[in-house]
Amino acid sequence: MEKEPLLMLPGPVPMPERVRFAMSRQAINHRSAEFGAVYADSVRVLKSAFGTANDLFVISGSGTAGMEAAVANFCRDKEIACLVNGKFGERLFKISQRYGKAHEIKSDWGTPLNLAGLEEQLEAGAQAITLVHNETSAGIKNPAAEIGKLARKHDALFIVDGITSIGGDTFEADAWGVDVAITGSQKCLAAPAGLAAVSVSGRAWERLTKNPPYYLDLAAYKKSAAGKPMETPYTPAVPLFFALREACLIIEEEGLANRIGRHQKMAKAVRAAAQTWGLDLFPKIDAKHEYANTVTAVSYPEGIKDDEVRAVIKKMGIVIAGGQDHLKGKIFRIGSMGAVGAPELLATLAATQHGLKKAGYKVKGNGVEAAAEVLG
Repeated sequence: MEKEPLLMLPGPVPMPERVRFAMSRQAINHRSAEFGAVYADSVRVLKSAFGTANDLFVISGSGTAGMEAAVANFCRDKEIACLVNGKFGERLFKISQRYGKAHEIKSDWGTPLNLAGLEEQLEAGAQAITLVHNETSAGIKNPAAEIGKLARKHDALFIVDGITSIGGDTFEADAWGVDVAITGSQKCLAAPAGLAAVSVSGRAWERLTKNPPYYLDLAAYKKSAAGKPMETPYTPAVPLFFALREACLIIEEEGLANRIGRHQKMAKAVRAAAQTWGLDLFPKIDAKHEYANTVTAVSYPEGIKDDEVRAVIKKMGIVIAGGQDHLKGKIFRIGSMGAVGAPELLATLAATQHGLKKAGYKVKGNGVEAAAEVLG
């Protein structure tokens, strides 16, 4: 049997065979009706996953390209309130600093956002809000719907990174008042890395900057997408579009509600395992914030070394994530997104349980059995 590592990361994720095979075909003219149909199929399914009827475009670039497109096209020279409780909130803040006057509203990673601080910034004249919906660096899901109400109350644009929730958890761009939403191909969509999808509301178009970037000019994407056939303004990564279309068709076949339910159940199973082992979940949630449903962040007990635990797991052919930046060595993260299910998850939890034991931790109970009860 061919040896391939099982990636149980918060992205990239394992790709279904048909998604991989879709990339192996001969090149086609990216100005042809055939490519236009590939693009249109992808957009149709993505709009459902985004929960939007707004314009939606696919950019050849990672999720970060989508983040920069959102800020650069609509926030240049504006006052921007940036909500931060993890690495990717920090990334949106750093991007915002390059285009406008960014105000960081900071919380410790994995702790509730400072919504009172957001209101203060809005009352002081902030014209846009940036938010990471599902902060995978800390395993916390932030209250997009509530923040969307504040954005509307103060007539501010609402930009949301849904890179690790769209296609795997509930995301309702239109219902939540999201003006610009972003996702990346290699996360919950289970497609290869290298594409970003961005949706844009009518309110956002009214506030389009007069000096957009060249390659990430969303007005150019809108113009090209409106043509027959549907096109991108610049040469797209055609093999990645083939793969994205296949991944989107798989989502459509599974049914979005079923897919979301599967993701939620898998995350619940990982949480059950961790708690049965006697470990603490890293995020500090409250009535408005939740545990992420596509990745679970777990704190290491005192004296247990991350590199030892993950080395054992890797030796068994499975890759999970550690902590980033100042959380390195303090937490581990198990992704549960994309096309994986009970077999992959239970194998990962068995390897993790073994890794913890080998590193010297005395688990309090059988986490694999606890997870199986949830999945069953």
